[in-house]
Amino acid sequence: MQLVLLAGCAPPPITANDRAPIPTARPVDEACPRRLTRAALDEAIDLGTSFLLHNQRPEGNFAYQYDWRAQRDDDDDSPVRQAGALWGVALLHRRSPTPQLRAALDRGLAFFDRHTEVVGDRAHVNYPDFPVGRLGTVCLLALAYLDRRQVVDDAEADVRLTQLLTFIKRARRAGGGFHDSYTVSGRSFGSRSPYFDGEALLVLTRASRELDPTLGPLALDEADRSYQRHVTEALRRDADSNETKGYYQWCSMALSALAPDHPRMGDRLLDLAVWMVDVHRTLSRQRNTGYAYEGLVMAFAEAERRGDAGMVRKLSCVIEQGLTKLMSWQVGFSGANATIASAGPVEDPRALGGVQNHATEPDLRIDVTQHQMHALLLAREQYLSPSH
Repeated sequence: MQLVLLAGCAPPPITANDRAPIPTARPVDEACPRRLTRAALDEAIDLGTSFLLHNQRPEGNFAYQYDWRAQRDDDDDSPVRQAGALWGVALLHRRSPTPQLRAALDRGLAFFDRHTEVVGDRAHVNYPDFPVGRLGTVCLLALAYLDRRQVVDDAEADVRLTQLLTFIKRARRAGGGFHDSYTVSGRSFGSRSPYFDGEALLVLTRASRELDPTLGPLALDEADRSYQRHVTEALRRDADSNETKGYYQWCSMALSALAPDHPRMGDRLLDLAVWMVDVHRTLSRQRNTGYAYEGLVMAFAEAERRGDAGMVRKLSCVIEQGLTKLMSWQVGFSGANATIASAGPVEDPRALGGVQNHATEPDLRIDVTQHQMHALLLAREQYLSPSH
């Protein structure tokens, strides 16, 4: 089957015409004041950890959205975001493998295991009350397993991870990209999604380095094809494409891993960062853009690796301003904004550490907090590393 998937899938030639239509970066002439500190990042990360732990249900999945002022849950749910929240727990456990995080991670994996169907050498998730599966659920669950195995040696878990990876590979469409949906029996169908294509690329890229090197050619081929589709072609249709926005951080994290061996991937990573800052204007957005910094921090690391002082300066300013603003949207944070601070001391453990999706709106959604915690973890490691 793998031979069939790769047949006729040699990477498309890279030419000047393949360069995405992204304007030249607007320069930043002076360094911005340093606002972020390790202490502030650690405070925010610890609070976010508490939020995820206190909003995990006994079954292992999470309360999807909580209005912290009304102390009321939203009945909505999303299997993809549930798997993403579990990946967030895995990332936090990788940083600090406490017994509490390990128990939460394994409880979450046990929940998904109870709702996983194995068909031959593949496995897919049938989330309760959702008759159609979404590929992103499988991808994010695979990412949780990948981060757990950095801390825990578990051969049985590696078997399940391999089954999930096989399902993802077999969901690939002719010409690249992935079917976005599947039936309860595991039959893939549907169109390409920039979100799920990006998530699948990140999974395959990481797995090729951490588990199965034979996935390397597939990851590289998909990186070329999906960038052409979701960035170059999408931006030719719309300079501020929602398609590119959906693909952005997943692609950037994968490109960052591929860049040292494939310079064109680093070029794309930096081009995308310029697009996110100068065209999509992430600093001007009114909703939470924590997801963007999962990509921007990795672009900063690539610019620093290359010795590109101008890009380092530019991205440093955005990271400083953007993360400082978003951290002020976290309930219980010492630097919380005036709207949150006006509520006085917060004692509700389900609220503490949750991140609002807007500066003044009280809803705390698991994916908003998860993305922001990952961005802060990356900033702690890549931006405020010991060398800075």
